[in-house]
Amino acid sequence: MRWITQLTGNLLAKYLTTPLKRTTPHYATISQEMLNATLEPADVLLVEGNTRLSIPIKYLTQSSWSHAAIYVGHEALPTREAWQMPLVLVEADLIEGVHAVTLAHYAQLNTRICRPAGLDAKDRQRVVDFVINRIGYRYDLKNMLDLARYLFPLVPVPTRYRRRMLALGSGDPSRAICSTLIAQAFQSVSYPILPEIEREWLNDPQCADCYAEIYHIRNHNLFTPRDFDISPFFDIIKPTIRNGFDYRAIAWKESHNESNFS
Repeated sequence: MRWITQLTGNLLAKYLTTPLKRTTPHYATISQEMLNATLEPADVLLVEGNTRLSIPIKYLTQSSWSHAAIYVGHEALPTREAWQMPLVLVEADLIEGVHAVTLAHYAQLNTRICRPAGLDAKDRQRVVDFVINRIGYRYDLKNMLDLARYLFPLVPVPTRYRRRMLALGSGDPSRAICSTLIAQAFQSVSYPILPEIEREWLNDPQCADCYAEIYHIRNHNLFTPRDFDISPFFDIIKPTIRNGFDYRAIAWKESHNESNFS
């Protein structure tokens, strides 16, 4: 019975992670060359995925971003053959578990760079080491109920339950999904993403309106790719702008058919 559930889980995971055919126009994306020149260790790369699993994640998070990876740099992982692209991103995948990929892995997909503001070099390295040390962790695909929930992406789900539906797995530290892994890495150095903030009023007769903000760490299982986008502690890095964007240098294709712009 055990091998049957494992096999069924593998088939479900393969089905959910199968890329869908592109049904929308291909808009401008950030090239691999620009990503390579811009990314810094501990940067979070958000991805607008194109798999069946991406659809329910986008719905549940009300966001364009369905996946997240973390950049570890060119020298953090073992050197490959000269003809091979370097492994510079670490991500958590249903089938592969926690593993390293190249920038080409996300070629032709919309991406966004989120950079932790003010993170010093020492803690940046600790974040990188955290995810690298977890390469090889896998998700137990025998938990078919966790996978089955993503087969029905259009079923109405109350807002208060959406994050709970994304908490994939049993909480075993060796079972990780993309946002959980990255959230744990930043929490390991006490860096905030979207903490719960409690106002504690001060007993000060000289200042009736004075209060202290107390930060509470949220459960890492409840983080989503969207959280890094809206976090006030992460900068949004757009390479085309940072590298000197000149709209007058764009070569527009002239068209006599005005309906194309309507």
